[in-house]
Amino acid sequence: MNQIHPTALIDSKAQLGKNVTIGPFCCVGSDVVLGDGVTLVSHVTIAGRTQVGAETIFYPFASIGHLPQDLKYHGEPSELIIGEKNKIREYVTLQPGTTSGGMVTKIGDNNLFMVASHVAHDCQIGNHVIMANGATLGGHVHIEDYAIIGGLSAVHQFVRIGTHAIIGGMSGVEHDVIPYGNVKGERARLSGLNLVGLKRRGFSSATIQALRGAYQELFETASDPLANRVEAAAEKYAQNGDVMQLIDFIKSESSRPLCLPSSIVV
Repeated sequence: MNQIHPTALIDSKAQLGKNVTIGPFCCVGSDVVLGDGVTLVSHVTIAGRTQVGAETIFYPFASIGHLPQDLKYHGEPSELIIGEKNKIREYVTLQPGTTSGGMVTKIGDNNLFMVASHVAHDCQIGNHVIMANGATLGGHVHIEDYAIIGGLSAVHQFVRIGTHAIIGGMSGVEHDVIPYGNVKGERARLSGLNLVGLKRRGFSSATIQALRGAYQELFETASDPLANRVEAAAEKYAQNGDVMQLIDFIKSESSRPLCLPSSIVV
């Protein structure tokens, strides 16, 4: 049975699943779809063509699905798709897609968006991602599973953040971040691997050692250009899936350059 506070404004065309809870002074638009067990604590606004997966919870003053902040947007029927069991804290803003980004912003499952974090149009976010307080994504950013975006950091449009990467607080990220990478700084630079995160998530010592070895060969050896080192590492670690995930990320096409250490031969 749904629990709807009498002060909430729910459009008659909105679709609500089972056991949905909508608290005081919330607004839900006509094209919104809320899955089973979704909770809007209070003062939450969900607009546009927004779909929300089961058991996601929104805290007060979250602003979800309103028009993207893109001057090229002219009212096209774009979407915001949010997965299951996400925690979306106070003052978070999540915005739908545009014609230049496939018309959809998509967010996976089990993510945590802390206070005042912002996801712009056409972003693609995986699962188990954490965006800390005030973290901001420009349009078209792709974030893979288990990445952590530190507080008050800003990610440039079209940047990719690899799986299990961590972005230090108050960092400006202009370039792609490798899987398992640790980047930080006013203009963020690669500073190693996210070793603490890898240990916490149960990666074996052998896997961590292999990743460290590959990182050293790729980013701490200055004898050959990076492209040559990538090919050598791909051959050496061809049977190691975790290392190959890193190498495949580097080799894949992107509109942004790679975030590198301060001194490296490219």
